[in-house]
Amino acid sequence: MLVCCGVTFGCYFAAFMRLPVVPLHAHSLGVDTGRIGVINAAFFLMAGLLSFPLGMVSDRWGSKRMAAVGLLVLAVTSGGLVACRTFIHFTLAYLMLGVGIAAFGPTMMTLVSVISPRSHLGRSYGWYTTALFCGMSLGPAVGGFLARFIGAPQVFLTAGALLFLDLGLLLWLLPGGRKPRLPSDHQTSTPGARRNLLENRPLLGCWLMTLGACFGLGMFTSFMPLHAQTRGLDVSQIGIVFFAQGLCNGASRIPFGRLSDRVPRRSSLVVIGIVLYTVALSGCGLSQTMGHFVLSAGLLGISMGLAFTSVGALIAEVVPPAFRGSAMGGYNTCIYLGMMLSSLTMGTVSEAFGFTAGFLLTAGVNIAFLGLFCFLFRNNGLSEGGR
Repeated sequence: MLVCCGVTFGCYFAAFMRLPVVPLHAHSLGVDTGRIGVINAAFFLMAGLLSFPLGMVSDRWGSKRMAAVGLLVLAVTSGGLVACRTFIHFTLAYLMLGVGIAAFGPTMMTLVSVISPRSHLGRSYGWYTTALFCGMSLGPAVGGFLARFIGAPQVFLTAGALLFLDLGLLLWLLPGGRKPRLPSDHQTSTPGARRNLLENRPLLGCWLMTLGACFGLGMFTSFMPLHAQTRGLDVSQIGIVFFAQGLCNGASRIPFGRLSDRVPRRSSLVVIGIVLYTVALSGCGLSQTMGHFVLSAGLLGISMGLAFTSVGALIAEVVPPAFRGSAMGGYNTCIYLGMMLSSLTMGTVSEAFGFTAGFLLTAGVNIAFLGLFCFLFRNNGLSEGGR
């Protein structure tokens, strides 16, 4: 568990250093707002398309090998961003980054579910996602700071070097050959077994809620830098806004994970978290000063910590161990497809009606998906508690 958390922190720290840098760097090279949204959508599309099948492959190929492939692709491509000059260059690079994160993310999430007892699923995902989101928060903050003083190309090279270092630590420290405990290849590969997975109403509810929430996250990650820039924030201040979101997100996950192991119904925590999440998205759209952005981003992080930790534990609880690779792959697919759809559509919406309208519309989308989640969890007969 310690190795999983450490390697995951290193991956997302280095990979997300680019987050506040690429939109502004691409804009300085003449790429307009709509195309910046398409660039981000390319990453999310590839990650979304490949997360589910690569999650299935990791069940049989092994966690260490699949995670190493993902880190290698991320390292080479992150450093290669230094050569990007046009919209096509950035799009191709982001497609490859999507391949890397699709190989790494579901693999590590599945491994956490395998090594954790049912009574500690919430806590385990609390620790794991804390490491993940601390990396996601510190990475953009450091990337934005470095970009201001040494320039965007040096940030990309630094990220690539750190990812190679993380790859070395994974190969050295992570035990090899660990796979989820599958009953048999025949049992997990029959069409009927896969169909039963897709008919699992609680699982579908978790997937759909993840899709909706990540539509909002895509709006924040893709367009908050440009929205904040129109309000007078520079790249280092934008990095601090990302840091506030990620720090609150990561710091809240351990206590919320423990809470989700004790409440009678984890799904109730998802509902509370998403309601707060919509308030935070609206606040981001209405923000005028750096203080407003930091407060809204902090609330966004806390609400994500509450909702997403509970969703991850719910998926591991409602799906048999034999299918967790597929279930976590589907979860990651919903994460990236949600962010892709947001990046692809909300750039055009924001360009036409403004960033404030874009954030408010995104908050409304989340309310709609929350209704679907509640409907699918209605009368499901699960206690959903960890004990």
